[in-house]
Amino acid sequence: MSAHGPGGRTAPEADPANPMLVIISGPSGVGKDTIIEALQKRGHRPDYHYVVTCTTRARRASEIDGVSYNFVTPTEFAALRDAGDLLEANEVHGNWYGTPRDGVRAALAGGQHAILKIDVQGARVVKACVPEALLIFVVPPSVETLVEHLKARRTESAEQLEIRQRNAAIELERKDDYDFVVENQEGRVDATAARIEEIIAQEERRGSRRAVTV
Repeated sequence: MSAHGPGGRTAPEADPANPMLVIISGPSGVGKDTIIEALQKRGHRPDYHYVVTCTTRARRASEIDGVSYNFVTPTEFAALRDAGDLLEANEVHGNWYGTPRDGVRAALAGGQHAILKIDVQGARVVKACVPEALLIFVVPPSVETLVEHLKARRTESAEQLEIRQRNAAIELERKDDYDFVVENQEGRVDATAARIEEIIAQEERRGSRRAVTV
């Protein structure tokens, strides 16, 4: 089975002996969750495994435990972190987020790309642990658009919203730390997903990012 990128181009599926760890990151409100959903709906890539992040954040009404995130208590999170079961663990916007190490290892061992949706802090930690990781940074069309998205969610208090806006400005300054920067244009999330697929296929062809140190 082959994957089709923009313009009907055919992208090769992953070599099972050469799976990659792919990080999709960006500031809060840029649409990371929506992009992941768009990638999943495209259905082109059975060789993608989406690793579900653990978080102590409260579940939003639209979210599904075990799908959107693995929602855990602070005590449960601390136990996972202390046992070394998380590839990275960072406190962001007053809540803890971490990537289950077993999920990443299982994907790579099965010849699948491990797709991680993580924040800027977590991406930096993973890159230090796994230098071969492919880092993709998603940016908004403008800072104003990002702020409007954060306000429209209506999921944070005024204080939380202010923290996220301040942190987003700092995070956007880190885009040069990434291998690729992709703009998530308004109303074109499928095009964003297609561009990410195209980048992953391009790196497959290069064959130099096999994750070996997870």
